[in-house]
Amino acid sequence: MSAVRRGYALLAAVMSVVAVACGAIFVAVGTGGAPVRTAAGRHHTAATAEAGTVWTGTWSASPAEPGPVLRGGPARSVRNVVHTSIGGTHARITLTNLYGKRALRVHAVSLAVRARGADAVPGTLRRVTFAGRAHATLPPGTDLVSDAVALPVPSDGDLLVTLHVPAGAPVTRHPIARQTSYAADGDHTADVDGAAYTEPVHTWQHLAAVDVVNPAARGAVVVFGDSITDGAGSTHDTNRRWPDLLADRLRDHGYAVLNQGIGGNRVLRHGKGPSGLSRLERDALGRSGVRAVVIGLGINDILRAPHETDARRITDGLTALTRRAHARGLRVAGATLMPFGGRRPELEAVRQEVNAIIRAGGVFDEVVDFDRALRDPYAPDRLLPAYDSGDGLHPNDAGYRRMARSLDLTDLRAGRRGSSGHRAPAEGATGVAGGARTVVAGASWQERRDGSA
Repeated sequence: MSAVRRGYALLAAVMSVVAVACGAIFVAVGTGGAPVRTAAGRHHTAATAEAGTVWTGTWSASPAEPGPVLRGGPARSVRNVVHTSIGGTHARITLTNLYGKRALRVHAVSLAVRARGADAVPGTLRRVTFAGRAHATLPPGTDLVSDAVALPVPSDGDLLVTLHVPAGAPVTRHPIARQTSYAADGDHTADVDGAAYTEPVHTWQHLAAVDVVNPAARGAVVVFGDSITDGAGSTHDTNRRWPDLLADRLRDHGYAVLNQGIGGNRVLRHGKGPSGLSRLERDALGRSGVRAVVIGLGINDILRAPHETDARRITDGLTALTRRAHARGLRVAGATLMPFGGRRPELEAVRQEVNAIIRAGGVFDEVVDFDRALRDPYAPDRLLPAYDSGDGLHPNDAGYRRMARSLDLTDLRAGRRGSSGHRAPAEGATGVAGGARTVVAGASWQERRDGSA
């Protein structure tokens, strides 16, 4: 037996033992708290494993657009591959039909720990139910939360969330996953072996979130942004987006990280997905266990037509996001806007003005100065070449690693703001009304010039 096969066999044995303690295979628990179907954008309350159970998000992706509808042909199974930030003893999923023009009928759903490719780790496959039923219907514009499922969920591991949907089913998707998922004709939700899944899929479909029960979890940090948050420029299938790398730093402290980036997203206007102002409650404030929000938006307001050339309009929008998070008792860190390759001097002037306002305080609780961390000190309107993916706008893996290391973890771990909406400032910091502490952690300028991270 090869070392890889022995490893899978050992993992399967461990999972089977834990599963006995957690509950029988294919049996969902906690149907006493029925899943809730919600209107788009509305904060929702979801099922619990038992009364008083606290859920924490381990993975999420913002629904961003409708996908092509495949009419005719057989029903399909879509096997989404998602990466966890923390583990747990139970899991639940959130399905979405946000962009559907008609009801989404789901015939069957399964959840499993991924081995490799489309293969599940033997002994981990579970049927997912909704109010005790194996099938579900989502009206247009709604989400649906599953019953709790007894499953030992690994931290920093992959899950397979598989749906069987009829031909012609409406598709709501996150378009650029930078992760290979899979599709197959027919119902293969119960397949441990992934041989039937011959079609690669590069979007996440019908799926918005995975939550876990983890008594040691202290909460989740939501990263709310655009294509840079979404990981554009990072290596496919390696989980090297900067929120993934931030999760590596926060995991041992009990915090999950949830990536709510949408490529092309703007603060003020709809375009690639709804504007940041319109999607904040749904995609950030409504996530399970959220304790803090990191905001990285504004570049596309400047770069995308119609170009926003009034820096104050952008920072006023960012301030409005912060105030709405404060109303939920959440603290907010916000990022300066990174260089975009020297494009159009008049737009660069707007970026510089936005950053000056952010650094001066009054927009966020804390400022993460990604601009200063990744720019070329000898050409500050451009990314340092060692951090540039090649398009002058999106970082590469080294750049994303640098970004993840730039955040001061004490700012994110400090927890919720007080009930009054104010908190005691960190040493050397002031509150939103009077300024914000600017953080650029890590390497010296010379180290960054050499490309060290």
